[in-house]
Amino acid sequence: MKIPFGIAQTGKAFRNEIVARQFIFRMREFEQMEMQFFIKPGTQKKWYAYWKEARMKWHMSLGMGEDNYRFHDHDKLAHYADAASDIEFRFPFGFKELEGIHSRTDFDLKAHEEHSGKKLQYFDHEENKSYVPYVLETSIGLDRMFLAVFSNSLQEEALENGTTRTVLKLPAVLAPTKAAILPLVKKDGLPEVAREILEDLKWDFNVTYDEKDAVGRRYRRADANGTPFCITVDHDTLEDNMVTIRHRDTMKQQRVKISELKAIIKEEIEIKNWLLKM
Repeated sequence: MKIPFGIAQTGKAFRNEIVARQFIFRMREFEQMEMQFFIKPGTQKKWYAYWKEARMKWHMSLGMGEDNYRFHDHDKLAHYADAASDIEFRFPFGFKELEGIHSRTDFDLKAHEEHSGKKLQYFDHEENKSYVPYVLETSIGLDRMFLAVFSNSLQEEALENGTTRTVLKLPAVLAPTKAAILPLVKKDGLPEVAREILEDLKWDFNVTYDEKDAVGRRYRRADANGTPFCITVDHDTLEDNMVTIRHRDTMKQQRVKISELKAIIKEEIEIKNWLLKM
């Protein structure tokens, strides 16, 4: 590997918290995702600025609102750091740290060298010399990320007709169930067509089938479950091979061909498409 390069991992972390509180925000045992990015000494300011921007861009890509994020740059630094900042999120109990970005200089590798007795230097062929790489670290709590997404997504919305709906506005890429297939009624051949669509889509997406109660109630159930799309099969479907697809967040409905469903869903929920938009 040539510098710069990063190594990322997800694993358990432990902290000696005197008081664990605020649900899963502060725990003694938790999941952490972190990256150690190894860089040439003297380039740390450039890479620190780069990763601050890149990480905030990643958070923004989830669509949970720019006003819910802010940077908190550290005034007091650890003895080994030359820059540090937190990405804070507006939790129900206020702005709190979600992710840390730290320029740790060469402290980590020099400490490993000292205690292991092993040389941890990188030979730079371009400069024809060896050096101990500096480390730029990003670290995000997986449990805190879950709490941020869930607490922001669960909403009570007032509708134009005076009613309210409970909706879980999970980012589509994270929603466990991507679409609900709904026959308008349980007769006239509509369930059979709906199940054909289900059988076709289930190979690419996690989808569900629901035929109980009026279609409006089924929409509400899907909204509360965070399902991004509802696909309704009606009597016209038998004639034109088209269905109504309803978008969870806007409640907008559009008539589309059955053959177009995969492309429409994939555009919204595929991780590749989400990352390419960043």
